[in-house]
Amino acid sequence: MSLSMGACPHAWRHHLQHRGRMWATSPVFRRQLFLLRSLAPTCAHGGRASSSSLQVHAMSAASAAAGPVYEADAEAVVRRITPPLDRARHKGQAGKIAVIGGCREYTGAPYFAAISALKVGADLSHVFCTKDAATVIKSYSPELIVHPILEESYSVKDDERESVSSSILAEISKWMERFDCIVVGPGLGRDSFLMDCVSNIMRHARQANIPTVVDGDGLFLITNNIGLVEDNSLAILTPNVYEYKRLVQKVLNCEVNEENASEQLAALCQKIGGVTIMRKGKADLISDGKKVTQVSTFGSPRRCGGQGDILSGSVAVFSSWARHFLLSNEQTTEKSVNPMVLGCIAGSLLLRRAASLAFEKNKRSTVTTDIIEFLGQSLEDISPAGR
Repeated sequence: MSLSMGACPHAWRHHLQHRGRMWATSPVFRRQLFLLRSLAPTCAHGGRASSSSLQVHAMSAASAAAGPVYEADAEAVVRRITPPLDRARHKGQAGKIAVIGGCREYTGAPYFAAISALKVGADLSHVFCTKDAATVIKSYSPELIVHPILEESYSVKDDERESVSSSILAEISKWMERFDCIVVGPGLGRDSFLMDCVSNIMRHARQANIPTVVDGDGLFLITNNIGLVEDNSLAILTPNVYEYKRLVQKVLNCEVNEENASEQLAALCQKIGGVTIMRKGKADLISDGKKVTQVSTFGSPRRCGGQGDILSGSVAVFSSWARHFLLSNEQTTEKSVNPMVLGCIAGSLLLRRAASLAFEKNKRSTVTTDIIEFLGQSLEDISPAGR
């Protein structure tokens, strides 16, 4: 049966009512209604919450086939894991972060990640990059500690590769155990020799139990060598839509399934072995294979490049804070909580808040540096320094 918009109102109304009855009795509708009621918070008087408070839960139900996607109480997470500013603290106690990335073609990404870590509240931020990138990155800010020790294939003779690679690893090893978290990938490029060197660095970080956030070209590296993060509970992957697609194809040998997004994300984490994955999107989905959490706070419609670099630097700081918080509070009831998941939740919210403020001020002209400038205010709004 088909009706044009010109049909009589009575016939059109009858048609819509008929379609509505068909939809209401369909298995899909009944299943979604069941999930919606199951997820809906109960009011104090025993009734259901208002429809406006169910928007997040409705979205969660629609995106999960095997189980619910829980909307994170992201503000509470940020307040819980952000350390107080204490006069007794000394330099380095609020976090020491290192970014492994930066080559002659890409100097902005490692800068964005490293400076974001400082803006969030880390005390020290290092960048390990190639010699060609070092001077440029240093010129962006005197706040960063830049190490020009990485090499690309064009600058290394074939018979020197092994010795140069060993030298690079030895130099980074001197610093590694000082770091609370490293970020691998921003501006790394895809040079084969450089990729091999970074693979060795990742293995060393794992042996030293250093949390590792993998983004950008680092995701290209691990997609082709899953063993670098396999069974590493201190690894965080932050893929965008294209990077996630390649991961799913490589690890699960299938295509991305939007209808079973949460189930597939959990399966991907489990298959790799305990890593935490934040699937970036309209809502950021976060899982360590045990449950799936989301942060859906609206950020900005402006999709300028570099926001993923802000996120990776922010997640590195928050993950290190969360890990320190849980290790320092042995009596806490939150022992089963994964600090890497908490770091992802906090980093996701902070970026979205900062992007929103930057867009409010700059509209279409918003760029990554504008967003970085609002990281501090966004964190202060959630967790005041004087609390």
